[in-house]
Amino acid sequence: MNPGLTRRVVLCGLAATLLPTVGFAQDAGGTVVVYTPSPAQAVEAATDSLRQLEPNISLSTITGGSGQLLRRLEAEAAAPQADLFWSSSENTLGGFREMFEPYRSTQLDAIPEALHHPEDLWTATFSHVVVAMVNTDQLGDIPAPTKWEDFLDPAWKGKLAIADPNNSSTAYTILWGIDQLMGPEALEKLAQNVTVNSSASSILRGVAQGEFVAGLTFEANAYAYVAGGQSEISLVYPEEGTFASTEFMALVKGAPNPELAQRTMDAILSKETQVALLESTFRRPSRSDIVVGDHADLPAIEDIKVFPTDETEAAAGRDAFLARWQGYLQSAN
Repeated sequence: MNPGLTRRVVLCGLAATLLPTVGFAQDAGGTVVVYTPSPAQAVEAATDSLRQLEPNISLSTITGGSGQLLRRLEAEAAAPQADLFWSSSENTLGGFREMFEPYRSTQLDAIPEALHHPEDLWTATFSHVVVAMVNTDQLGDIPAPTKWEDFLDPAWKGKLAIADPNNSSTAYTILWGIDQLMGPEALEKLAQNVTVNSSASSILRGVAQGEFVAGLTFEANAYAYVAGGQSEISLVYPEEGTFASTEFMALVKGAPNPELAQRTMDAILSKETQVALLESTFRRPSRSDIVVGDHADLPAIEDIKVFPTDETEAAAGRDAFLARWQGYLQSAN
């Protein structure tokens, strides 16, 4: 990997460079409660950066699956407990839009206009690419997969895993994309082979430890194991095309600390924090002023065949799709 600037170097220059131009490190402070499905490494990187950018603000994070946390926001709507939700795809957030307050971040100009929400209900944080995470030591007689169609072979039954799309926006993005790319018949065949686990993190651990041969996940999640030295882990970008999904952060409607939450959002979207998150968690920044290859050994997005999907359509069709997927699983069992 070409690590570029280390996170330590990045953070050391914050006070001298960024603070005067974007208005961070204001005097008023307090605690911002963030509901997040982000992994511990991402939370740590964001927290470290926030200490430099906004030393008077501390984060209190509640973690869990995106669907689980969004339903919690819904249950708390009369008396919100969270200030920020960080982060999930639009196909999942769209079903909970009433939970969020519009906010136009000071960092928005660095984010491509195509990723802007027309009402500023949420702001793009990362762009993810879907991959198959494969443990090559566990393949045995199964040919190494190169495309989605390979996973429809009965030889993969019980050897392939995915998270529950009811709780995981990652899983929902993957399954919706496969349905759009290959059609319902392919999705039904996939349901006959795949094992559904309760959380996205359990898929990663299962593949890394050899419980599963492969798992369907986001690139950043899988690459963390490659960067950690597990040479048996490979990332497959399916030949038919894979799916890119943007994750978004949102200000909770009726947040207890809205001004602090806005400042926290701006800090997390800053170039310095986005670089730190790329180097520590391999998430592709939403900002257009960061070259991914300067900081992580990942392919340029231009070199990946991406099949476009409509996030608005995915959000609108979520309930019907999940019911259909559940029916496929019940038939398979």
